Amino acid sequence: MQTIFEKDPGALTSTHRPISYYALRVSLIAALGGFLFGFETAVISGAEKTIQQLWSLSSGWQGFTVASSLIGTVLGSLVAGAPAQRYGRKKVLMFIALLYVVSAIGCASTRVWALFVLFRFVGGLAVGASSVVGPMYISEIAPAHMRGRLAGSFQLNIVFGIFIAFLTNFLFKGLGDDSWRWMLGIMLVPAAIFAILVRTIPESPRWLVLNNRDDEARRIFERTGDTEALTHIREEHALARNGINERLFQRKFIKPILFAVLLAMFNQLAGINAILYYAPRIFEMAGYGHDQAYLQPVFIGLANLLFTLLAMSFIDRFGRKTLLIIGSLGMILFLGLTAWAFKGELSGNGAVVWYLVGFIAFFAFSQGAVIWVFISEIFPNSVRSQGGSLGSFTHWIMAAIISWTFPVIVESSPSGGYYSFLFYTVMMVLHLLFVWKFLPETKGKSLEQIQRDLGIEK
Repeated sequence: MQTIFEKDPGALTSTHRPISYYALRVSLIAALGGFLFGFETAVISGAEKTIQQLWSLSSGWQGFTVASSLIGTVLGSLVAGAPAQRYGRKKVLMFIALLYVVSAIGCASTRVWALFVLFRFVGGLAVGASSVVGPMYISEIAPAHMRGRLAGSFQLNIVFGIFIAFLTNFLFKGLGDDSWRWMLGIMLVPAAIFAILVRTIPESPRWLVLNNRDDEARRIFERTGDTEALTHIREEHALARNGINERLFQRKFIKPILFAVLLAMFNQLAGINAILYYAPRIFEMAGYGHDQAYLQPVFIGLANLLFTLLAMSFIDRFGRKTLLIIGSLGMILFLGLTAWAFKGELSGNGAVVWYLVGFIAFFAFSQGAVIWVFISEIFPNSVRSQGGSLGSFTHWIMAAIISWTFPVIVESSPSGGYYSFLFYTVMMVLHLLFVWKFLPETKGKSLEQIQRDLGIEK
């Protein structure tokens, strides 16, 4: 199996293009923000019941406490584009690292509920901003023949963070009354590493071009092994003639806007966040005991990680569109089986875990691996930060809706689980039609060529 560290024979032309280890190194450092993104998103699942008892929270206030991070995520994704465009991608990544450090220390140490909510909100800001700036930075510094795998490494780090969060939750749950503090506080370690390493990476060369710092950009392009640096610089100046003041919502950008919004919506309409946020509840609904209900998410996280690795091996060989079509077919099958299982008697139904693992596998192989890569590719340099913010904002709004409505639906009717998973199945049928009929392929193309293919005028 080819990995992201190997050459991609399918990406080579008559000119041999070896892997750039410099581009690989700086991309993986930027992708550490994705690890923290995934960890912060999933870690609350192991601590939320203890937190509810500690501060005697009603179900409504408990829901708000858990959702406070999502509120921060929505806001972070909305506002991250402007400072990334004005001050540069690197400076914003450094600030994001600081937010993760503050959130980890605050959540683990505070004894005041209001402050806990505040620090959860801060962590959410970091997650939302990471989902915009991380993939944007990687796509702008990676050579075209490596961009799918390197930008996809951000998603790989997200699922690795989710897996580690599930695993540490399971390992720390026996440490007594303060086990939840260990669950949340351990994030300080990767956050501190990210804060140190991100200072060593260069600024995005395409951002430098936008700000008329062509000589600096050329040196970085050369270090990443991009032999068409001068061509990129000329094209970027032509495509971004209005500079950082160009507006996203113009007629010429209608295609990338629609593609980004619809892909982000379908990503959450698959039900992925309902499964990740409520995995123990789902397994208890399926008849698993309490301990088993907390162990099964570890297998979900492992499947997510393994199939994301597999997707990274194929994203630059088969293309984004092919992976999305394959994933849609698999998700339709396993979501349908899960819906069917929840319609009947579930006590002791061990098949549910395999249906959900199957769904996670196909999700990770397709939507999970593709979304941040694709959104970071389809917008021109002059509005890429705004387009990334729009896609991420849409993603997190839908995540909030799905996460908040799932428990309401499953508790309102004995068939709530059936209705939820049936809805997700239908949404994936629509997603398949959308990808098959309308979505373009971006594999192996420079960012500038993608803009021309979308009909964006100079």
